[in-house]
Amino acid sequence: MNIKEIETKTMLVPSKLPDAQYVVNPYTGCEFGCAYCYASFMGRFVNEPVNNWGNYVYVKTNAVSVFEKDLKRWSQARRQSSIFLSSVTDPYHGIESKYRLTRGILEILARETYPGLVSILTKSPLVLRDVDILHQIPHVEVGMTITTTDDKLGRFLEVRAPLISRRLHTLKQLHEEGLHTYAFIGPLLPHFRYRPDLLEDLFARLAEVGVQSVFIEHINLKPYIRERLLQRMQHESPEIQDVYRQASSLKHREILDRLVTNLVEKYQLRLRLNRVLYHNQNMPS
Repeated sequence: MNIKEIETKTMLVPSKLPDAQYVVNPYTGCEFGCAYCYASFMGRFVNEPVNNWGNYVYVKTNAVSVFEKDLKRWSQARRQSSIFLSSVTDPYHGIESKYRLTRGILEILARETYPGLVSILTKSPLVLRDVDILHQIPHVEVGMTITTTDDKLGRFLEVRAPLISRRLHTLKQLHEEGLHTYAFIGPLLPHFRYRPDLLEDLFARLAEVGVQSVFIEHINLKPYIRERLLQRMQHESPEIQDVYRQASSLKHREILDRLVTNLVEKYQLRLRLNRVLYHNQNMPS
């Protein structure tokens, strides 16, 4: 893993996401190296090729002080804005244990009694380290990305990310701590179309660990992602590869949408934004 220290000029960045007003990314790159990750396009900002995703992390060493300066410029009205950690990195990948940038940012939000929603999304149990700080932030929620209940499949697609079983246990622990939790089922893996029993098992497990709401997103198959996925699957059967090739069709999405609608109702979960998200492949990154 190539770790480089850099400095940044700003930390609170207006968001293009549908459910966040500002995003905070303490790092560029991600250790987890997930095959489906759209954020690999970030490599172009640090002169890293797309196919090197997962092999580098650029640490914004001044992230905490810059975040504090950015926040101090905000009016009280602006402080009602929602803040999301993080949109193009994981705020709790391994290097956070050393640099503690995410924790430093959360400490500022706690000290300022930040009134807006602070939302965290991660794949890492390291978030449990910061439960003490999370309890001091008035409006906070913690989400875990959960793509399957199968640790073997999770390891195949999410190369160095913590096992799915650990993530589910983390959600349970956060719930028991009294923190609001959610799950991000993204991407909605294409094989669920043919194995709805496995998708139901995923929803059942989420309900079991106390999750009350879910974001769900169809797989993003922009060319640079499709190429990486199919390269990872080159030794799989043609049938499996075809499942992924066909996953951008309208028919495929409609079938999965119906399955999701039924499962959300059955397990009494709230579907955030009231729809399954789909990243338009014609949109710029």
